[in-house]
Amino acid sequence: MGRDGDRWGVSLPLPSARRRAARARVDEVIELVGAAAYAHRPIGQCSGDEQQRLLIAQALVRRPELLLLEEPLDSLDLPNQSAVAALIGRICHQEGVSVVMVAHDVNPILHHLDRVVYLAEGGAAAGAPGEVITSETLTRLYGTPVEVLRASDGRLVVVGQPEAPAVHTDRHDTTGSGHAAG
Repeated sequence: MGRDGDRWGVSLPLPSARRRAARARVDEVIELVGAAAYAHRPIGQCSGDEQQRLLIAQALVRRPELLLLEEPLDSLDLPNQSAVAALIGRICHQEGVSVVMVAHDVNPILHHLDRVVYLAEGGAAAGAPGEVITSETLTRLYGTPVEVLRASDGRLVVVGQPEAPAVHTDRHDTTGSGHAAG
């Protein structure tokens, strides 16, 4: 799909040399992402980590200059988040691909970042991780206390304030009449 999935209709047969080159590139990216053991399986039979690896391979098959990733670590357990983040970092450097990633949890990818952009509440902060990922900057941007801590090994850890319980006074009877106040 990554090689010719944007084309409509039936694919025209490729000359054998081009077909071999295309197959070699598919095999190369499958090996690059560490998916050789399960690349033949239907995607629905693969774990979340395996699916992410195959989707990344699919995106890389045409040698893009830019890889756009929307929550690639979502629904993965911590060890697999770390493994996929490391894979993306390695691919970025090895293949010369720039990566733009949307992530709501920055902690698994922090040590792989060259630049960061935070968007919240109509504001933005961009720059090197050490310049942007500070308690002051993130607290100002999000309008709620955010702590940026440094672990004993030097890693940054971003910790947000727990969300307050939702209060829906418009949906509860506060008059004692049995009807919602309105």
